[in-house]
Amino acid sequence: MAKKLFRVLALMLVPFLSSLFIRFLYITNKKKFHIPDSVGDEPVIFACWHGELLMLPYLYKQYRKTAHGKVLISEHFDGLLISKTIKYFGLGTIAGSTNRNATRALIQAIKTLKDGYDIGITPDGPKGPMHHVSKGIIVMAQKTKAKIVLVRIKPTSFWQMNSWDKFKVPNPFGTLNYYATSAIDVSGLDIELARQLIQEGLLKYEI
Repeated sequence: MAKKLFRVLALMLVPFLSSLFIRFLYITNKKKFHIPDSVGDEPVIFACWHGELLMLPYLYKQYRKTAHGKVLISEHFDGLLISKTIKYFGLGTIAGSTNRNATRALIQAIKTLKDGYDIGITPDGPKGPMHHVSKGIIVMAQKTKAKIVLVRIKPTSFWQMNSWDKFKVPNPFGTLNYYATSAIDVSGLDIELARQLIQEGLLKYEI
């Protein structure tokens, strides 16, 4: 009973407070965008490592002034908290992951892209291994002909969690460096070659 009450209260309070915290971090940091001017008007897949997703909505806003995207979020309590948090930034969610209930999640993501929505995905989520690209993002892109934009978000000052993904929370009053590639087409590539291309692209901006 106590656990259920705790979860109800958390779902009421945590997403709203988290959205305020994310906005505070963005406002108090300098921003540098190392990104192309455009990723095109067609629906695209934005790929970001799980440990860097906290400030992702602000990269998305650089390309879509009116949000029209959904993020693939795993089906557990933490995922539900994230889902409710990103709604404050105008983003929807798709429940599932590319390694748990993978078939259902892929079907939903493919339908979402075909319906004209962008997709946000963490190719090493929800449980890792860290910085290892699963093939789900490639299947998703090849089935829909959607292109992929690779994203890195690197704060100059941050607190790092002791979790599998080494989740980064920027400190205030530093600089947020946003990196993004031009939209990449993997539709004609072998699965493994496409996976290596994405993996190397996302590791390009390692410090």
